[in-house]
Amino acid sequence: MSRIIDLTLTLSDGDRGVSILPARRLETDGWNATTLSLYSHCGTHLDAPVHFGVTGETIDRLPLERLVGPAWVADVTNAGAHQLIEPQHLGDVADKLDSDDGLIIRTGWSRHYGRAAYRDELPRIGERLARWCVDHKLRILGVEPPSVADVNNLDELARIHRIMLGAGIIIVEGLTNLDKISTDKVTLVALPLKIAGGDGAPARVLALED
Repeated sequence: MSRIIDLTLTLSDGDRGVSILPARRLETDGWNATTLSLYSHCGTHLDAPVHFGVTGETIDRLPLERLVGPAWVADVTNAGAHQLIEPQHLGDVADKLDSDDGLIIRTGWSRHYGRAAYRDELPRIGERLARWCVDHKLRILGVEPPSVADVNNLDELARIHRIMLGAGIIIVEGLTNLDKISTDKVTLVALPLKIAGGDGAPARVLALED
């Protein structure tokens, strides 16, 4: 039986892009219910190609077989604030990847969730690594920061996303608990909310260790 590791951030009212308000109360209405208002790229989430206009493919159109499959874990926990992560930082994993594999980059950055540094100082994917992922026909890329690129630099943000999304690479951002993974290869399961025409969506993401 596989060991299951939850790589998903817990969403709480007041988190960036998250509002959770009571809609019904057990005491007065007979049941509890809430109204959720979620930014499409809050917490742990997937990006669809339409997010940066590279194609018209939306989140509900992503093929399920691309959302579940093998993924290698690269340990880049020595990455510092604002660091560009390039192919040489992947270590031995760079030589193990086959086409259509996934890649998870462990930086430990999720420890900053809820602080300004989480968004404003993130280590991010360098252009050489983005193109390396395309050349190696990567299926899916998962990172701990809320973005693969500097959210305060629109040129970089658009360029890195377009390189990968344009090649059909699925991008998963906002992962957590990567320190709980004990093997260098897992089965990654990344299932976004099925939003019609969505540019992205929060997702439940799991790693399965055999």
